[in-house]
Amino acid sequence: MNYHINKKNIKIIVILLLLLLGLFSFALLRDTDQLITHTQANRLYTDNQIQKIILDGDYLRLQTKTKTYKIYKEAVNKDTFYAKYLVEVKKNSITPSDILLLIFLLSTLTVLYVLLRQKNSPYTKQTNTFSQESVERSSIHTIQAQTSTVTFDQVAGIKEVKEELEEIIDFLKEPQKYRNLDIRLPKGLLLIGPPGVGKTLIAKAVAGEAGVPFFYHSGANFVHIYVGMGAKRVSKLFNQAKLMAPSIIFIDEIDAVGKSRGNTQNDEREATLNQLLTEMDGFEESSGVIVIGATNKVEMLDEALLRPGRFDRRLFISLPDLEDRTKTLELYLSKKPHHVDISKVAHMTVGFSSAALDTLANEAALNAVKHHRKMIKTDDFEAVKEKVLSGKRKILSYTEQERQIQAVYQGAKALIATWLDIEFEKIGIINTLVTIQEHEIISRSQLINKMKFYLSGSIATDLEYKEQFSNATADIAEAKSLAHTIVHDFTLGEYATSPEEEEHRVLQEAISEIKTLLKRIAPARKMVLEHLLLHENITQERCQEILREIF
Repeated sequence: MNYHINKKNIKIIVILLLLLLGLFSFALLRDTDQLITHTQANRLYTDNQIQKIILDGDYLRLQTKTKTYKIYKEAVNKDTFYAKYLVEVKKNSITPSDILLLIFLLSTLTVLYVLLRQKNSPYTKQTNTFSQESVERSSIHTIQAQTSTVTFDQVAGIKEVKEELEEIIDFLKEPQKYRNLDIRLPKGLLLIGPPGVGKTLIAKAVAGEAGVPFFYHSGANFVHIYVGMGAKRVSKLFNQAKLMAPSIIFIDEIDAVGKSRGNTQNDEREATLNQLLTEMDGFEESSGVIVIGATNKVEMLDEALLRPGRFDRRLFISLPDLEDRTKTLELYLSKKPHHVDISKVAHMTVGFSSAALDTLANEAALNAVKHHRKMIKTDDFEAVKEKVLSGKRKILSYTEQERQIQAVYQGAKALIATWLDIEFEKIGIINTLVTIQEHEIISRSQLINKMKFYLSGSIATDLEYKEQFSNATADIAEAKSLAHTIVHDFTLGEYATSPEEEEHRVLQEAISEIKTLLKRIAPARKMVLEHLLLHENITQERCQEILREIF
């Protein structure tokens, strides 16, 4: 029996040696050309370092005096590169590297087959244990602090967000000052906003301004194939952050690990989420560790994450308005030679995120290079705008007519909210979500006022254009939901007919009252519309001023 086991072990050792030899040979002959980004490729182009371009399947190989780089051929403007440099097309052929890769794959399949045959042996159990320990060690060793060099000067158009973060930065700089007065700051800060608005950059800027260690992790990094590995990694991360306090833990896409626990079971994700909750409960507010999470799907987060003592403070980062886009474009063009009407570009980029504006500025610069100009012009932005819009990421951008419709819609909501004493900070053309303060005890009148608020935009566009538009879909759904709540959940409806008919009656009464009110305040609607078209957003204070002027 022992002889039989030893013979099997010898076979495995021989196969592993062959596999090792195949890997070594493959490493010698594999493709070692460095993969670069389009920004690096453009730098090589601008600095005239490229001597020859080789078209190799899906790649362009850029040959310089000292090294060869490769880039996906769709990542650069091929016409520009082909016009300037000699291009050689590499013929498709089977290379020694391809043969070795095939041998490597066959060897791997053979090893897997042998190991599966012996899955019940003590040797296999030992190997599985070793694999899990290896994953654990590798995940622990990758937890390292970063030093952020980003400052708020490098982040444009977030004035209000900067003001919110000032006290957190001061706490990280001088934690003892707050401890002396027994001041407790939030343990967690949640950055909420659509993709591309700069949530990661803001977190790095907080660390850079405070001069503290910065631990960056994506939520997906915590989810492993082995149950418990994610939880151990969370524990190790918090221990490391506490040792280096004051410090910042930044968890990007936190919804990947903090997704609401529903009917779908995922033991690993739940174990990781429970560990995250435990760690946030376990350290003191004065420990000097701030946890910053970022998400564009706050509705998917588990309620336990949003309870007091965890992510106490939330910052909503919306798409940049006109003023923000102007400052962002000024920042992106500050190091580029240009003669650009920044105000005109800002007006034509409604709905662009900061990342989209960065891409637009870069594409405009490439367009200038393509036409052999050393100065970027406004025409370059107009030429590449559609290219950016129709790229892989669809960007919300309104036409002038859509901008007018949205201004009518949002302006009515701002006025009705002000008239009905529904608090808001700012309503804009592209900011369609308004945070309304919730109360434990709410009256029927408050529910009806909220319903009127959600209906006001669609009623205003109907008065203006005699037409309904798709931008009202979400708000109409909210209004119908509130009507259902009034009639069913609160049992406040006094009706002799069916509940559905009563819901319809409640909605129709609200529509009639809002239509009358909007006609009455038509001069104020016109002033708000003009303000929105000029500034793209309006505050409640400005709405109050306009209503006082009219009435």
